[in-house]
Amino acid sequence: MNLTPGNSKNTAAFYAQAALSFGVALVAVVLGVCYLDVDPWTRAFLGLGALYLVTSSFTLAKVVRDNDERSAMVSRVDQARVDKLLAEHDPFGERV
Repeated sequence: MNLTPGNSKNTAAFYAQAALSFGVALVAVVLGVCYLDVDPWTRAFLGLGALYLVTSSFTLAKVVRDNDERSAMVSRVDQARVDKLLAEHDPFGERV
């Protein structure tokens, strides 16, 4: 099987495992912050820090994915140009 960036697929089990792992980790951090023996301001600061970390992780993952898709698209366009040149080339044609 050819696993180029355009046709690689994750299985449903892998997707479920990743989502479940993320959910368990998020719940563990939220419960840890809620039951931490500190004053409310410290708890709020830690909660906002955890929220910021989660949102910035999603943003980073999206940027990395978009960059990967963009480079794959450029590679496909370059390959199409090379294929067109090779298809139009006639090695036994008339030389000028």
